[in-house]
Amino acid sequence: MKSPSTSCRSHARSARGGRRAFSLIEIMITLTIISLLAAISMPTLKSVKRRTAATAIGNDLRTFAAAFDGYVHETGAWPAETAAGVLPPEMAARINPTAWLRATPLGGQYNWDNNQMHAGNRYKAAIAISDTAASPFIQDVDLLEAIDRIIDDGNLATGNFRIGADDEPVFIVAP
Repeated sequence: MKSPSTSCRSHARSARGGRRAFSLIEIMITLTIISLLAAISMPTLKSVKRRTAATAIGNDLRTFAAAFDGYVHETGAWPAETAAGVLPPEMAARINPTAWLRATPLGGQYNWDNNQMHAGNRYKAAIAISDTAASPFIQDVDLLEAIDRIIDDGNLATGNFRIGADDEPVFIVAP
């Protein structure tokens, strides 16, 4: 005679019909749901990445501008012009060199401009994001407009954050 626990196990097994795996339909439905959720979340993820990059660049530009502004107030003159990706030596104690020298989220590197022309305008002091061999600049108008909304007026043709020479973004420290 079978014990009661053995007969319960065999009854449970027969009630399941010996099925031990998902059917193809169940797997397809699950994959469809996951695909739909991924498709819905992609624009949100891109938006968050864009906002994060814009905020990082905006914070860098404000921090750098404050350091350059402090320098001119103390010394009476702006630091000498440097190439893209080169920190003016006068600013080494005021700006974290790693922050200045790294590639921006747009690509390119920060570039100190002293008394330079940008898109037909001469500025006493500006910080550009310039294309370099180490980090090519990626023209992303949506990201540039997001940066402008964070820093300025949202219009790349006006305000302190603009498109300058060679279509590079420029943050005007002193007009």
